[in-house]
This record gives sequence, C-alpha cells and structure tokens, in this order.
Amino acid sequence: MIELLAVLSASAAAGLRIALPLLVIGLLRNDLWSSVPFLSKFSPQVVVGVLVSWSLFEIFASKKLLGQRILQIIQLLFSPFVGAILGLAIAGATNVQPGLYWIIAIVAGLLALVLQLVQTGLFYRLRGLPLWVILGQDILCIFLVIFAFDAPKQGGLIALLLLWLSIRISGEWYRWYRKQSHHGERNPRRYKREPD
Repeated sequence: MIELLAVLSASAAAGLRIALPLLVIGLLRNDLWSSVPFLSKFSPQVVVGVLVSWSLFEIFASKKLLGQRILQIIQLLFSPFVGAILGLAIAGATNVQPGLYWIIAIVAGLLALVLQLVQTGLFYRLRGLPLWVILGQDILCIFLVIFAFDAPKQGGLIALLLLWLSIRISGEWYRWYRKQSHHGERNPRRYKREPD
C-alpha cells in the first residue's frame, strides 16, 4: 500500500509538470536516471541538459498566456507517458513485484492524464491560469516527488485529494453543461437568426 501511494504521488507530479518532476527525481537519486525507464538509455549529461532546459521553459513560459497555451498542449500529449515513467521509477525504487509494473504504468499514466485534462479545462474556462495557481503547481510538483521518496503516505494522500478535486470539478462542468443545454432548449428563440 505504501508503494502504491508513492507511485500516485510521483504520477500526480507528472500531471502538473513534465520535465520538472523528472529532473527532481534524478537529482534525488545517487545513480541519477540509470534506473529510470527510457531515460536510462541516454547519457546523463544529455538528460540533464534537456531536462534543465525544459524545466526552465516550464517555469518561465507558464507565467505568460501564450506560454501557458503552448505548455497545455505539450503537457496534455506527454503527461501519460511521463506519469508512467515516474510510476515505474518509483516502483523499481520501492521493490514492487515486476508482475505489477504494467498495472502501475497504466494507473500512473491515467492519473497524470486526468489531472492534466482538468488543468487544460480550467485554462480554457478561465482564459488563462492566475499566477498564484502556476506558482502553486511548481511548488506542489516538487514536493510530490520528494514525498514519493520520503513521505509516501502524505504524498499519496495529496495525490488522491487532487484526484478527488478533479472529479468534483469535472462533475460541476457536466452539470453546468447540462443546465446550459436545457436552458437553450426552453428558449429556442435565442438561437433563431434575426431577420435582415
């Protein structure tokens, strides 16, 4: 159970940022990324250079509206993949049975994708995320990776809380959409074209 909470904590970080949690997890380990799936195939110097560059881009570009829009698209595409990588890295570090790796990769990738989908929805609904939300994401992302190693219970509970908030927000959106569609059916004149 502790191992699962650690996996959830790390994969939730991937639902907030892509490069930043990978960079943090590499810096926290003595062997850098040699035991991290996919990244272990590349030279540590190359991985450090790419992750540092992309992390800086994530941190600074997210403060501007155009940068947020670009990051939302990229993070939406890559968050399941990064979530699965982080989940497998934590599973390998906590001696989880290898037979469970596929399940862990799927669950971690889905959690990261769900969190990123909700963020994308908030971005388009609010027409940009406030600066305090962006700063909170950066800080929470780093702490979730640290908690995955040092405090998996707390990190896992935070990840489950984020998942619960995501479900609640999605439910509110669905009810709002249903209300809008029913309101439109009751007032069909609103959608009739005005005569020229």
